[in-house]
Amino acid sequence: MNPIALLLLAFAMSTDAFAAAIGKGAILKKPRLTEAFRIGIIFGSIEAITPLVGWLIGKSAASYVEAWDHWIAFSLLTVLGLHMIYEGTRPDEGSEEHKAQKMSLIRTCLTAFSTSIDAMAVGVSLAFINVNIWIASALIGLATTLMVTIGIMLGRAIGSVMGHRAEIFGGLTLIAVGAWILYGHL
Repeated sequence: MNPIALLLLAFAMSTDAFAAAIGKGAILKKPRLTEAFRIGIIFGSIEAITPLVGWLIGKSAASYVEAWDHWIAFSLLTVLGLHMIYEGTRPDEGSEEHKAQKMSLIRTCLTAFSTSIDAMAVGVSLAFINVNIWIASALIGLATTLMVTIGIMLGRAIGSVMGHRAEIFGGLTLIAVGAWILYGHL
């Protein structure tokens, strides 16, 4: 695989994480660039690991992963999205600390994993072509880190305009990303 194709693949793999990051950024109360970068690193790390896992699985069980990856991603993102919509429709507790706690590490990792399942399927397919999986995974992780950091900051601007409805928007965004992944595989 030539370097330009590999770079395009890396950015294509980060588009769903970018969309989810916009939703995440919208629910945060004025996230700083350092927080956006921290979230970007979490997403990027997970997005870099999943093609490696997929590549290893591709050596033995390619058909199983390719048959179910989109359903797993859709289900996880839909559950997370519905939870965010539920939280966004609950009466406002008025606590800024409560809003800040909504971006827990576990929730961030679950969202990152949900958007990276398609990268696992890409890793499976990369097992069958001549490509350096380490370089491919590193590029996918770096592109995702960059795109998620930008997405969080862009979501911050959207969130300040939308106010408390930002969490509903974030939930709808996650569901839309899950549906997009599912649609792309059917």
